[in-house]
Parts: sequence; C-alpha cells; structure tokens
Amino acid sequence: MKLSVQIGRGIESLFGTRDENMRVLETGLSVSLRLLNDSLEIEGEQANATRAAEILEDYFALNREGYTFNNGDLNSFLRVVTGDAQVSLRNLVESGRQRNFGKKTLAPKTVNQRRYVDAIERNDLVLGIGPAGTGKTYLAVAMAVSAFLGKKVNRIILTRPAVEAGEKLGFLPGTLQEKVDPYLRPLYDALYDMLETEKVEKLLERGIIEVAPLAFMRGRTLNDSFIIFDEAQNSTSEQMKMILTRQGFNSKMVVTGDITQIDLPAGKRSGMLDAMEVLRGVEGIAFVHFDERDVVRHALVQRIVRAYERHYEQTVGRQLSLKLAEAPAEAPPAPAEAPAA
Repeated sequence: MKLSVQIGRGIESLFGTRDENMRVLETGLSVSLRLLNDSLEIEGEQANATRAAEILEDYFALNREGYTFNNGDLNSFLRVVTGDAQVSLRNLVESGRQRNFGKKTLAPKTVNQRRYVDAIERNDLVLGIGPAGTGKTYLAVAMAVSAFLGKKVNRIILTRPAVEAGEKLGFLPGTLQEKVDPYLRPLYDALYDMLETEKVEKLLERGIIEVAPLAFMRGRTLNDSFIIFDEAQNSTSEQMKMILTRQGFNSKMVVTGDITQIDLPAGKRSGMLDAMEVLRGVEGIAFVHFDERDVVRHALVQRIVRAYERHYEQTVGRQLSLKLAEAPAEAPPAPAEAPAA
C-alpha cells in the first residue's frame, strides 16, 4: 500500500543527521519512505503505512503550531511512537507541555519512561528498575518537584544508601554530612536542574527538601511527602523493609535501582531483589522495567549497557553450568540382596 503526506516546515529536522530519524520510522514500522517534490510517499502494509502517516501528520501539524523539535528529542519520540501503537506524537509532546517541572518542561522520551511517569501519577509506590542513563532518578525528581509545586505534597525526601566503594567513610575528611554528600550528589544535581539555585538552598535550609543517607530515615513517619529512594539495589533486605514502612499519609514513594550493579558485600542479599519478589501483585504498587532502549545519554551508552547485560547473562549461565558439572553424580542403586537359602 502507498500513502502520501504533504510536507511542510521542519522537513530538514524530520530527516535528522544522516537521515537517522527516517531510519527509525522505516525500521520501526517496516515501511519505506521517499521524498517527492511536495510530499513524502510511504509504502508498506496498510496498518503500518497508516501509522507512519499519522505520525508524520502530527509532526508537521506541531511544527505549524510553532513547536520546535531538537534532533535528539525527535529521535527519542519516534522510537516511542513506533514502539507503542497507543501513543501519538501529539499526545507525547503535549504530555510534556502539561507537566510543570520547575525550570523544566519535559516529555517522556521512551515507551518505558512514559509508563514510568504514568505509573507515578497513578500509584503511591513505584519501583523503577533498569540500567544507568534511563532517566529513573531524573524523572522521579521531576515528578517530586511537580507534586511539590502543585501543592500535592509539603516535602520532598531524597535518600540513598551510602555504600562504600573502596573507601571507608571514617577515613574521609569532614563532618558526617560532608562524608555522605558525595553519595547524594546525583540527587542534588537533578534538583538544581529543576529549580533555581536560591530556591533549592532555601528549601534545604528549611527542611522542606531533605537529602539524606538511608540511615537517617529510621524511626520516622513521612506524611505529606514525596519520597525517592535511589540506588535501592545497594540496600539490604532489612533496610528496604525499613524505608518502605516509613511512608505516611498522603505520601508517594519512588524506589529506583539497577540490579546489575549491586555493590553490597558478598553474602548480603539485595533488598531490591527481595522487594521484586515479595511485592509483586500487591495492590497500589507498580513496577516499571527499563532496558538499553531507554538510555537517553550518548548513543554509545546504549551499546555499553547492552554489552554488559550480555556479559552478565553469559557469566551467570557459565556459573550455573559449572555448578551442575561439579555436582556429585547420583550413586547407583545398591544391588539387591540375595534371598536367604
């Protein structure tokens, strides 16, 4: 089947660097695209060609309305809409416009990011699980800022375990807060990206925004709060249960982690792995899993994540094979005794 879409402003951005955006559409929907004098010709199966036409019509309509796509965002949007038939390009763009994230106005850039944001809006506890660079922490902080600015919560609590990676905290210079601050720096970075520096400083001074290590949460009840527990794969089972039971009335909690980067000492079970087993199916709790397709950093990061995931799977497979090979063979049955004469 062949369809055509009238071209308009923004045609250069639509193609992208070395036609990379066109390739996303073509490979994602199994269609071929050809530029004519005043239109784009789409060829493919009827459903796929129709879907491609809808996406292109949304793109040109949004350009006419004054929306400007940068190349990185457009490429990510196209990956979303070619991967999820329920999402339109217009809705994806407008969902970002409708969310006030302080200095930022953001739209989810991948299918799983969209599910993540929707899950946070609908549920009081969300676990975001996946590799670095997928936006788990950044989007969680954005949603916390949005809830605070919209007066849905009165406080933002950001916490993560201070797992020592080669250095002992006791040997680092400074006060306890100065010792743990480097572990919490990614949370500060996201906050400063969302809000003016002076505003963040005032909110931190007043305790309205609190950035603290996990140990500081024990014994507290966090009401009217948006709580983010970051790097949860490095919590123990006891710590995970502790933080999950801090949630008070009118509070939301987002737990993020990467189960392929557990830095706990040997023999310690990750609290996130336990939570994934224990909480599965509990009403009011949502799980969102990210993968390398959701990485929104440099394109090379996707390939690095994919390579590590393959290595991780192969290593686990080899270890399992070795254990099976080393297991003692089952002893042959003892010969039956001869009957007594």
